[in-house]
Amino acid sequence: MATYQLQINGKKIAAEAEADMPLLWVIRDVIGLKGTKYGCGIAQCGACTIHIDGIPVRSCQIPIAELSRKAKITTIEGVGETALHAIQEAWIEEQVPQCGYCQSGQIMSAVALLKNNPQPTDEDIITAMNGNLCRCGTYDRIQKGIKKAALTLKSASSPVNNDK
Repeated sequence: MATYQLQINGKKIAAEAEADMPLLWVIRDVIGLKGTKYGCGIAQCGACTIHIDGIPVRSCQIPIAELSRKAKITTIEGVGETALHAIQEAWIEEQVPQCGYCQSGQIMSAVALLKNNPQPTDEDIITAMNGNLCRCGTYDRIQKGIKKAALTLKSASSPVNNDK
């Protein structure tokens, strides 16, 4: 066992774990953040998606010892911590989740997509969300939610035209 200094959702956290323990289990079992889900354990379903330095990754396949001390980890609990993110609002408005199990991973991938590509095409959305499986098959609603969030974010960042 070793103690690892982590930065999760903007907070410094010390976690004691074996070097080969996957980050998913550190997040869920050691730290107690239960929003990131276990799905397959082989990085194929996307339920365990988190961000490391803003990049979506599958936490089930990353041993804690491989993390840099400076790595900034964001889990679903860190998205919209003080106010709902546009993706979360769109998810609610479009009634995206059915069972909801995969949704934390879906949201994490969608947030990263819109950060890097604020106006994604259908093809961009399909490519970015590929590998995030939804057993309930709500892919159409997921795509609609991403498009709605993109429009919301675009409206929020557009300058107001005061010329009359």
